[in-house]
Amino acid sequence: MAYYQSKPVSGRHFLQIPGPSNVPDRVLRAMDNPTMDHRGPDFGKFGKGLLEKIKAVFQTTSPVVIYPASGTGAWEAALTNTLSPGDRVLMVETGWFAHLWRELAERLSIRPELLGTDWRRGADPAAIEARLREDKAHEIKAVCVVHNETSTGATSRVDEVRRAIDAAGHPALLLVDTISSLGSMDFKHDAWGVDVTISGSQKGLMLPPGLSFNAISAKALKAAETAKLPRSYWDWRPMLAANATGYFPSTPATNLLYGLDAAVDMLVEEGLDNVFARHDRFAEATRRAVRQWGLEIQCEEPRHYSSVLTAVRLPEGHSANALRATILEKHNMSLGNGLGQLNDRVFRIGHLGDFGDLQLVGTLGGVEMGLKAAGVPYKPGGVQAAMDYLGGNA
Repeated sequence: MAYYQSKPVSGRHFLQIPGPSNVPDRVLRAMDNPTMDHRGPDFGKFGKGLLEKIKAVFQTTSPVVIYPASGTGAWEAALTNTLSPGDRVLMVETGWFAHLWRELAERLSIRPELLGTDWRRGADPAAIEARLREDKAHEIKAVCVVHNETSTGATSRVDEVRRAIDAAGHPALLLVDTISSLGSMDFKHDAWGVDVTISGSQKGLMLPPGLSFNAISAKALKAAETAKLPRSYWDWRPMLAANATGYFPSTPATNLLYGLDAAVDMLVEEGLDNVFARHDRFAEATRRAVRQWGLEIQCEEPRHYSSVLTAVRLPEGHSANALRATILEKHNMSLGNGLGQLNDRVFRIGHLGDFGDLQLVGTLGGVEMGLKAAGVPYKPGGVQAAMDYLGGNA
């Protein structure tokens, strides 16, 4: 019996949550190498090369720092390095993870000002611009946006948010969470004028959880010179000083860095544009299946559809958690649960990372069989609709 299964099940488990995503064999093999001396000369060469290589995924020439942490750590690093106690920040609550980021900011003695949504779309650039225009004294020090809201399957248009900030003539920093989008959806740190990009290892980068990232603009580095929030472990300054020679100020997650090196190679070899197109294609096929089933997509704004996951609403009176439990029991597949106000209302299909046509067809087949077994009203033919799309859009 495999260590992660409570009872013997034939076949490979389908992990179709929106992260952690499936880890490719090539990445697993890279992580399986002996741990090297993180103070020795070979590590310095390896680290310096990796820190330069990772910039391509963020589409930046700015420094990228890597912490042994989850994405929550990267949130905290972004805030503590750029802000001071009592600073006001404008945050857009597009879903559960934006909500959690706001709570973290409050615990750090930052004053978040919230632009709410109905959790069915991304950030509204016009609302951001209007609020910043009102802020004549420039009390708002940063705008915080989640690029891809993992709880809802809605994506915010970061390029439009940048234009909104510029149109308002406001000096606020732009901090963007790409924890579930980096390596799966197009994201341009430099071209979109992002000041701190936040990410994690366990989704589009195809690694286990354990690494977090900040890509840092020159403007953010300047802000760090006067920021007064307490910081020690998360301080960029010792990290960047050590990174200049390929090393880290504290013990790095060496074997995860081996895996990251292999994962970046895989993304670059496939070509980032091809990676993004692949994810777009799987997302559209999934949405066609959902529509054929007669179910509702949580994200209501097509321009904000996620290519990482699709959140699906069940009809009133039907439990998304019960459906997920049925699918796990009968078909050995894990789907994402609803979070926050969406608990038991939606289930989430992850279609990201190391993922191909047959995996998607198998995933949708498991969902369609599960809908029938759980007694959820649906129209058959969702898998066929997805296959028709995939076959015509190779």
